[in-house]
Amino acid sequence: MSADCVTSRPLAALPNAGLAFDGGRETPSRVGEHSSAPVTINLSIYDRLDHVEAEWRRFERTADCTPFQTFDWLQRWQRHIGTRHGVQPAIVVGALADGQTGVILPLGIDRSGGARRLCWLGQDLNDYNAPLLVRDLSLRLPVEQFRALWKELRARMQREPLFRHDWIELEKMPQLVGGQPNPFFALALATNPSGAHFAEPGGDWEKFYAAKRSSATRRRDRSKRKRLAEFGEVDFALDVKPDDAKATLEVLMAQKRRLFAQRGISDMFERPGWREFFLDLAELASPLCASSLARDENVRMHIGHTQVGALRGATHLGVVFRDAYYHVLASYDDGPIAHYGPGALHLRELIANVIGLGLRRFDFTVGDEPYKLEWSDTHIKLGDYAAAATWRGLPALCRSIVQRRIKRFIKQTPVAWRTASRLRARIGPLLRRAKGGS
Repeated sequence: MSADCVTSRPLAALPNAGLAFDGGRETPSRVGEHSSAPVTINLSIYDRLDHVEAEWRRFERTADCTPFQTFDWLQRWQRHIGTRHGVQPAIVVGALADGQTGVILPLGIDRSGGARRLCWLGQDLNDYNAPLLVRDLSLRLPVEQFRALWKELRARMQREPLFRHDWIELEKMPQLVGGQPNPFFALALATNPSGAHFAEPGGDWEKFYAAKRSSATRRRDRSKRKRLAEFGEVDFALDVKPDDAKATLEVLMAQKRRLFAQRGISDMFERPGWREFFLDLAELASPLCASSLARDENVRMHIGHTQVGALRGATHLGVVFRDAYYHVLASYDDGPIAHYGPGALHLRELIANVIGLGLRRFDFTVGDEPYKLEWSDTHIKLGDYAAAATWRGLPALCRSIVQRRIKRFIKQTPVAWRTASRLRARIGPLLRRAKGGS
């Protein structure tokens, strides 16, 4: 047995059972409800991403997963962020009875705090955290069997010094992975403070636009666009070439920093490795067309901007994966043109561009901002799981639970959210100046 892999015994199938889900029209009603035969899964744990790269890349081409669990995404995260924070990868590969991969769990041990935390790789940065699953696995995997697999996995990890952990925190897990229920919803989950949202706009932008915007609002949109044109020619470069992608991202990050400072929000790009991570993603940017996307199962970056005269009026970074576009980062110029909605104009053109590419889904990802609620037609419930593994993890667990409850109360209570936002906008700049002065 190699040093990088620890293999467990196959787990015997357990009696079929069900767990209710509330995931909308596409959600199967119960996990394992349609199971015709129990499934046997043999677990292996790897301590390095490159040791499982070939199988990971092969599996993600057909597995149900999100782009945030693809190898290209998480390899870059580990390189720029995970390594700096002392995160030990713990890549779990579950093989079916025929030897084919049935599941991959991209987990890690975060050793940056006082207690070792078992979490998803890239958890804080990713919009969604989930396993990679062979098609229909959840329908063949009884709830009790998944819980037994999870218990066995945790026991195996605790017996290996490299993978020992004091507590577990798995956040932002969607109810569905692809078209099947997320098996982690068989655990005792809490609701994440934020939801996620997506739209299926169909193949006609004008029809979708008219359905989402009243005639009066569309007139205001046209008026604002005319006012923007007074600052210079309005030009859209929604899918820039790789050579221009990094420059566009630099502008996006500069715009976000100014907005963060105005609103008292901590600058995400000041976190170690975050700026380098996003710039590295630019290597995956390339001009897209409908014919190439129909044949491509790889994750692709979609980076662009709206030019208003000499200004970059708005910018975005998105991910294209299979038949979906994921809206990851967006910003706009906060100068005089901001009054005329360059960000809103950019978003409309971007949605039209996504429709033109033949993509079925525009995923606004995590967050409950008003514009996401206005444009989306489906809400995604996100679940969090937290538990102590040793007594050392209890303080961290309690702190996490309290913080999550406070955050959810504030975000779900309009008065509290408005008050917190105003306080943050006033106090944040003072704290930043004090920090800079020290």
